[in-house]
Amino acid sequence: MYWDVKVVKVEDDHLLYVELENGQKGFFDMTPYLDHGIFRELIDESYFKRVGILFGAITWPNGQDIAPETLLAELKQPA
Repeated sequence: MYWDVKVVKVEDDHLLYVELENGQKGFFDMTPYLDHGIFRELIDESYFKRVGILFGAITWPNGQDIAPETLLAELKQPA
């Protein structure tokens, strides 16, 4: 799919660098999500760094993931 994530890298301050299959690149800030439900676990930086890609989506081992529509809507272009 055009929104499938092909690269995800952890940056400082709970920021993710993301590259999509359609060539789009940018940064996704997880900070606004860290006080909500299952995402609270991502406050732990060592756990946050365990980010991966599963079926084209950004995921973590305990079931956290980013919905594709959220990723596309909030992806910020590099400066």
